Amino acid sequence: MSHTPHELHEEFPAEADKIHELKVSNAHFARLAEEYHSVNREVHRAETGVEPVDGLVETEMRKKRAHLKDEIARMLAGA
Repeated sequence: MSHTPHELHEEFPAEADKIHELKVSNAHFARLAEEYHSVNREVHRAETGVEPVDGLVETEMRKKRAHLKDEIARMLAGA
């Protein structure tokens, strides 16, 4: 399997311990992280042509990923 960019540990390398702790202790954060992971994989498959999608659909997927990342960043900042 090829490398999937934008994984949470790459986006927030200094926050690896917080990410792990929140995944274990906070159900909402765990759900957000799982949703981010899923959307990120979908975007990667679209970008690499494994599962091509319409350009508008790909843009919407990227927006969703960015929104999830922003919410995760807010939670990490508050932890």
